[in-house]
Amino acid sequence: MSDEELARRLAARTLELVDFPSESRSEAALAEHVLSVVPGARDAGDSCVLAGDGPVVLAGHLDTVPAQGNIPGRIEGDAVHGLGASDMKAALAVMIELAIAGRAPGTTLCFFPREELPVAESALTPLLEREPALHAAEVAIVMEPTANAIHAGCLGNISATWTFHGVSGHSARPWLADNAIERAARAIAELSRVAAPQREQFEGLEFVEAISVVGIEGGIARNVIPDRVTAHVNYRYAPGRTAQDADARLHALCDGEHRELVIESNAPSAPVAVSHAFVQRLIEAGTLEIAPKQAWTPVAEFAQVGVPAVNFGPGDPAFAHRRDEQVGVDALVRSFRTLEAVLCA
Repeated sequence: MSDEELARRLAARTLELVDFPSESRSEAALAEHVLSVVPGARDAGDSCVLAGDGPVVLAGHLDTVPAQGNIPGRIEGDAVHGLGASDMKAALAVMIELAIAGRAPGTTLCFFPREELPVAESALTPLLEREPALHAAEVAIVMEPTANAIHAGCLGNISATWTFHGVSGHSARPWLADNAIERAARAIAELSRVAAPQREQFEGLEFVEAISVVGIEGGIARNVIPDRVTAHVNYRYAPGRTAQDADARLHALCDGEHRELVIESNAPSAPVAVSHAFVQRLIEAGTLEIAPKQAWTPVAEFAQVGVPAVNFGPGDPAFAHRRDEQVGVDALVRSFRTLEAVLCA
């Protein structure tokens, strides 16, 4: 197939997938469509679809973030525009077209929902539990948007609720109350001082750990000193720090008198897996750059069951989750050709 014909097929397939609405928890229709077009695909339950039984897993999530007036999509110039074009309908299109063209021998294609939600709602972890054959995979390529680079490892991701307690009272006599907002303000300012972003080296790649307060709620009325404020904390931690260590560090920074931290979810970090032979061949085939994954991705879920995994996909992370989300057609072709070169060698 010529590059021109491949470009047309990949652009059309990406647009087709963009136009299947599949916001998180609403992926069933897209899963059925994937079942209908991928040769040998089977329903793996919970809107998960598997095809093939090879030792190399190509994995992609079916869901998108909520629409921002960007569906239906369109092909304009040299790009496909629309919801999920970058994250990650482009990657799904590459996976599907590889399968249809018979250019994915030795692979297992894994399509799954609910990646854009907290890890507690993940469909991939239960899939890995009920499909033991996936544990025997040699390597997984999670086709997150990386602009056709290898993004190795991933940050761990803690979401927590930080609650501050005071004493309510009349705002005309604030000295008779204990303002929970003021307690929260002091603690948040101190957290930003002692927990500034810090750079961590792991297997030659630099990751940045960051603790951020990403939301705050409180207040009773305009004439009432509030006795309770709740803040939402997000902690991104580097590979090499265990989930238990990350829990302990956040508690050490946030626990104190009149305040409590409750960790709601902790998605573990993932190690850097670029030394794997298949990943090395992929890097050589596409002359791919290697970078740290400064985010959480499902490579961590594969790592938890002993399968080394890296991120590689055609989408540009700079366009992920944006109103003007898009993917270049040339990026689609490059992703397809790079995988084809290794899988069919």
